[in-house]
Amino acid sequence: MQGNLPPEAQKRLEELQDLQEKAQQVAAQKQQAETQLQESETALEELEDIDEDSTMYRSVGELLVETEYDDAEEDLEEKVESLELRVETLEKQEERVQEQFEELQTELQNMLGGGGGMGGPPGAGGPGAGD
Repeated sequence: MQGNLPPEAQKRLEELQDLQEKAQQVAAQKQQAETQLQESETALEELEDIDEDSTMYRSVGELLVETEYDDAEEDLEEKVESLELRVETLEKQEERVQEQFEELQTELQNMLGGGGGMGGPPGAGGPGAGD
C-alpha cells in the first residue's frame, strides 16, 4: 500500500512511524525512572527505621563504602528529587509526542480521505478520542 501513496503522504507516514518509535522510547525511559524513584523512596522510608548510630554502607560501583546516616539520607533525598523531576519531564515529553502523533495522524487521514470534501464522517481520531 505504501508504494501507492502520494510522496507527501508517504513522508507523513514515515514521520508518524518515527513519532511512534519516539513515544515508545520515552515511555520506556519514564518506566525506568519511575521504578528507580519507587526504589529510592522505599530506601528513604526504610532509613527512617534505622538507628542513626548504626554503621551504614552505600554502594559505589562494585564496592560497599561506609557512610554516615546523615549523608545517606541527604543522598537519597537528592536522588528522589532528581528522579521526580526526571519523571515529570518525561511525562511532559510523552504528552508532546502524543499531541504531535495525533496531529500528524489527522493530517495523514485528511490527505488520504479524499482531500477537500467538507464535513466528512468523524473518525476514531476525532475530538475526544484521545485519553
